[in-house]
Amino acid sequence: MSDWKPRLIASDMDGTLLRWDDTVSEATVAELDRWRGDGVPVVLATGRPPRWMHRIREVLGSGTAVCCNGAVLLDLGTFEILHEEPVHPDVLRTVTAELRRRQPDTWFAVEYGLEFRHEPIYKPRWDVDAPGVAEATLAEMVVQPVAKLLARHEDLPRDEFVALVEDVVGDRATVTNSSTDALAEISAAGVTKASGLAAVAARHGIGPEDVVVFGDMPNDIAAFEWVRAAGGRAVAMAHAHPDLMAVATDVTGTNEDDGVAQFLRAL
Repeated sequence: MSDWKPRLIASDMDGTLLRWDDTVSEATVAELDRWRGDGVPVVLATGRPPRWMHRIREVLGSGTAVCCNGAVLLDLGTFEILHEEPVHPDVLRTVTAELRRRQPDTWFAVEYGLEFRHEPIYKPRWDVDAPGVAEATLAEMVVQPVAKLLARHEDLPRDEFVALVEDVVGDRATVTNSSTDALAEISAAGVTKASGLAAVAARHGIGPEDVVVFGDMPNDIAAFEWVRAAGGRAVAMAHAHPDLMAVATDVTGTNEDDGVAQFLRAL
């Protein structure tokens, strides 16, 4: 593998490409530009919704972003949603009702493309008074397809709550987590960062054996497994979650140490 080089670079954002102050270092931008200059696409694969992509668009300028853990493909140049794999209302109603029955203090929010709705008691961490964000009742939130359903609990430990959500959801949807909070992210069945990246790579005629993926949290596991099984590179940040470390092919520096750029320079 010493002479291996990627034909597509995919990176998570928070805790990976971005430093803790939500910026990308000049060294990382320069390294990504060097690869793009050689014709290698750079794809962002994030749990973030499209409405959180404006600032990174100013940094990278163009390219495709896999948003909402694979549910939405976004063209960063035109800011157009290219494709969406939503969770349908029947699944939303069933899952929310059962979670509320099993754990009454579970509160919900949903992503609709460029809009966000949350129950009045749900406490957004980053969307307070932001454009496109509004309160809604649960009944109002489950009447149309959504890109992502969010379930939050303020008191339970993260792993215990996510395990409960996985038990309730079963094979009706995909559950993951990218936060230190007890916050479960629920996408349509089979929708992951891997499915989104596979769709983008196919558009470029590239297979997973020629892809490098960088990440730090459990919502990156599917993408790591996708490339690893084919002989690509799954690169965990030094501070990554232990579950992600277990499926990584490589480990690089932290996001504060420009770990993505470090690994790419070494290639």
